[in-house]
Amino acid sequence: MELKQKIGQLFMFGFQGTKLSVNSPIVDDLCKNNLGGVILFDKLLAKKEAENNIKNPAQLKALTTSLQQYASSPLLIALDQEGGLVRRLKSETGFPETKSAQALGEADDTTLTTIHASCTAVTLKALGINLNLSPCVDLNCNPDNPIIGKLGRSFSADADTVCRHAAIWIKEHRKQQILTCLKHFPGHGSSQADSHLGFTDISKTWHKKELLPFKYLIEKNLADCVMPGHLFHSDFDSSYPTSLSPTTIRSILRKELAFDGLVITDDLQMKAITDRYGLAESACLALAAGVDMIIIGNNLEYDPHLLGTIIPTVITAIEKGKISTAQIDQALRRVETVKRKIHYS
Repeated sequence: MELKQKIGQLFMFGFQGTKLSVNSPIVDDLCKNNLGGVILFDKLLAKKEAENNIKNPAQLKALTTSLQQYASSPLLIALDQEGGLVRRLKSETGFPETKSAQALGEADDTTLTTIHASCTAVTLKALGINLNLSPCVDLNCNPDNPIIGKLGRSFSADADTVCRHAAIWIKEHRKQQILTCLKHFPGHGSSQADSHLGFTDISKTWHKKELLPFKYLIEKNLADCVMPGHLFHSDFDSSYPTSLSPTTIRSILRKELAFDGLVITDDLQMKAITDRYGLAESACLALAAGVDMIIIGNNLEYDPHLLGTIIPTVITAIEKGKISTAQIDQALRRVETVKRKIHYS
């Protein structure tokens, strides 16, 4: 595989439209740039459009089928379907309603969590979606947290409760061959700010107990992917947020927690990153830090030809010694390993 094709596999992109044609920019990325994954959205925020990739179940199934047909290799097709307020598949467009993590954690009924997790996984399987960017295993340390606590995305402030319900969620998805992703490492629950909107410093609010769900689920072999948050902690790295930090990813996630699976970024278009770094620069920093796959939602800002401009930047960084070819090959192996967990029809 050529270097350009290897790099393409390390990206997951969003795109515009409810259906594909041979002229769709995303098709060009799939065929020519060997794009590794796509992320689906119900809205296109950049253009303030209320509809993007998701119209109804029949349309969505046709879209995912087309995506796989155009892809050069099996494609990761992802979305955020946590339940509650954070979901791309909504009842208004014909999809099942599911409770939030907070509602499930407060009920603390494992049967109820199993039902909602199973419903979500069965729905995704039928639609051709193979990666659910959930569960949120952040502890609800700060109920006033604007992006976790206030949106009901955490199962609980208690680590044992989070572990118990997250494990059920993951196991029910695995029954349907749906990958899951633990987020947001090393813990977003204590933050006082939203990393979608800007720099988020957790140095004074973060507690070591926030690592416990990640540690438990990794030890139980229940972590397909881990998503580092765009979270700055000065004790971990005085220069970079977690998603771009070699110290945090290699020393804490890889070494201390012994995670050898896929590390996938949160959307690099979030303002915690774009306010301080260029998009191509941040992609290079993430790969150099030990990230395996990069999400660019292409939703907060939209550029149909963005991947074609980022890949040459990564190649230049490799030529300058900022990223090693060994790092690219290792990341590619992890992408390929996680894809082998999925039974493609």
